[in-house]
Amino acid sequence: MIRAYILFDNADVTITNWMKKYGTTALRISLGIIFVWFGLLKILGASPVEQFVASTVYWFSSSWFVPFLGWWEVVIGLCFLIRPMIRVGILLLIPQMIGTFLPLFILPHITFQGAGGLFVLFPTVEGEFIVKNFVLLSAAIVIGSQVRDPKIDDEWGERRNHGR
Repeated sequence: MIRAYILFDNADVTITNWMKKYGTTALRISLGIIFVWFGLLKILGASPVEQFVASTVYWFSSSWFVPFLGWWEVVIGLCFLIRPMIRVGILLLIPQMIGTFLPLFILPHITFQGAGGLFVLFPTVEGEFIVKNFVLLSAAIVIGSQVRDPKIDDEWGERRNHGR
């Protein structure tokens, strides 16, 4: 029994160390690919959410806004794929995410089922599509938490503390 536990623990350590080493990079590349891919669909007029976007930002003409949004998303994706550009990607992601969640507030009749007090617990397909963006937002937060070099931060911390 103890031998089985040791084997399991060794495997667990190996797997979690691998995830720690490559997880953030995999997350960053995945996020980059998703944004480039979905952005290109909007640019090419092949996005299944084109009409939904047009309904959400009805004050803009969809003929230019949807491709503009597509290019915005492609740039976000490229920023995540090019490591030194992550901060720019996160900055561009903020207004994009605000726009993504906008339909929950301005189109609740499309994003949620019914109108009772707990109706927000019952999203429609469109609502689910939007709510899953919390995962993308969380991924960006995790990626953003890794942009600083801890060695440089340690050096700056020591300089600040000695300068006092």
